[in-house]
Amino acid sequence: MPGVLLIISGPSGVGKSTICQRLVTRLDAFLSVSATTRRRRENEVDGQDYHFVSLGQFEQGIEQGRFLEYAKAYGGQYYGTPAGPVLEALNTGRVVILEIEIDGTLQVMRRFPDAVSVYVMAPTLEEQQDRLAGRRKTSAEAAEAIKERLSKADGEIRWAHECGAYRHFVVNADIEESVNAIVKIVEEKRAT
Repeated sequence: MPGVLLIISGPSGVGKSTICQRLVTRLDAFLSVSATTRRRRENEVDGQDYHFVSLGQFEQGIEQGRFLEYAKAYGGQYYGTPAGPVLEALNTGRVVILEIEIDGTLQVMRRFPDAVSVYVMAPTLEEQQDRLAGRRKTSAEAAEAIKERLSKADGEIRWAHECGAYRHFVVNADIEESVNAIVKIVEEKRAT
């Protein structure tokens, strides 16, 4: 495979999306857009935020092997990575970035054991909480959502360390330092 498959994962509020956007620019990378069966939100653009598809279309894609990884989550909705655009970009020698969950990483690593897998963490639980609070309007509902995400993050971080899918762990104390660290990891991979 001439390109490099780069997987970025981490709990909510650690800066994954910002890191991925900067990596796209720094590495001239292709950022995979996930497919989902959930409804499109008012501010979302089909094909940019997600590929919004029907349940039937998604399940047909599963049967035909058109996803690198997929999961059923959040109220029974499917989320997954369409294989076609990823494989096409890899075959042209590009770096391809997947921003996916741990279960998806395990699925992809079975198929692409040479993929570069990076798990991003906040420097502290308090910092992660501050980041989550900064993205939401303050309300009792938002506070409950933050508490739930932080609780989930603790178990997620332990699982990331134990599952064996991640070769690299990056603590995102400074966005530019984190991006630089991941760029270096990719450059080292390309050199092998």
